[in-house]
Amino acid sequence: MERVALMVDQFKHAEAELISLSMPTVASVQGHAAAAAGMALALCHEYVLMRSGRGLMYMSEVDIGMSFLDCFSALFRAKVGSVPAQRAVLLGGAKVKGEEAVRMGTVDSAHGSEGELSEATMRLGEELAKRKWDGEVYGEIRKKSLYPDLCNILGLDPVKVISKL
Repeated sequence: MERVALMVDQFKHAEAELISLSMPTVASVQGHAAAAAGMALALCHEYVLMRSGRGLMYMSEVDIGMSFLDCFSALFRAKVGSVPAQRAVLLGGAKVKGEEAVRMGTVDSAHGSEGELSEATMRLGEELAKRKWDGEVYGEIRKKSLYPDLCNILGLDPVKVISKL
């Protein structure tokens, strides 16, 4: 149990670090984003791209009889747009492939091959970098407007996060 508590604490810290970045982040899911917080880690990013025919997103907790951490629950409320999608993943243990994940609003796009996914990820990253957004403003919008409940659960005070940028 001590090791589980340590893993939980480390994941919560990693989630907080990703959510508190002052720039957009992009996850490229080339295979399974599942057990050991894989799906949650992908959802910590602003944009998620995925392969369409290979891999899946899956939260196994309901299947293994384990409850969700508060930081996972808040992340799903913040990032998975509809109650039916949340229900399918969290209560139904759905193993969601790329195209279905796009329809659910869980990922931004699905791509047919590893090469196409890599190209799309790089293209999006380059497009976002060209915007040259003010990191302080970007971070403030993220914390206060998009994910305030998640930030609260992660112990991220939006005012303090902004001042450390």
